Amino acid sequence: MKILFDGVKEFSKKEFEKNKNLFKKLSETQDPHTLFIGCSDSRVVPDLITKSLPGDLFVVRNIANVVPIYQKTSGYLSTTSAIEYAVNVLNIENIVVCGHSNCGGCRALFFNEKELKNIPHTKKWIELIKNSKIKAENIVNKFKDKKDIEWMIEQENIIEQMNHLLTYPFIKEKFKKGRINIYGWYYHIGSGSVFNYNLESKKFEKIK
Repeated sequence: MKILFDGVKEFSKKEFEKNKNLFKKLSETQDPHTLFIGCSDSRVVPDLITKSLPGDLFVVRNIANVVPIYQKTSGYLSTTSAIEYAVNVLNIENIVVCGHSNCGGCRALFFNEKELKNIPHTKKWIELIKNSKIKAENIVNKFKDKKDIEWMIEQENIIEQMNHLLTYPFIKEKFKKGRINIYGWYYHIGSGSVFNYNLESKKFEKIK
């Protein structure tokens, strides 16, 4: 923990002082322009990847950057409520669904029952991305090449979650009217490259 305590001290002395006026403004209100839906993976750091300042991004993170299909329920829905708040209260202009390479959540789709025994809640959660595995396997089977299955699932999952966003009535309405933009990003950890999903070409294209 020492490294975290030292980090807090360093932040207070340097970063906070450097951006004192910004933090004073943010102490009273927030006006983020983008909802960033990313994976909980420790290697994926939204502010670092996008070089964003505090107040720019409203961030939601969970295993495998999942957007649950919209449903009306009296249950406790963490991701759904965060999306609702970002769109209907903060009036964000953009939504980014960001997946990444070497995703443990996507890899868990291949775990056997023994491997899943101690993570029952994770097992249940990744049921939400099983369609991504099916789609990727269908593509791979056409070419009979299994080596690309992992990153294909990761990318199919991003597309799947983008589609899930449009099951939210308030998002679908704004998207149709051009009042909100939806993006799908694939972050390759080893190279630091980020690929944006082109809705027209149906391909991930490197942002450069």
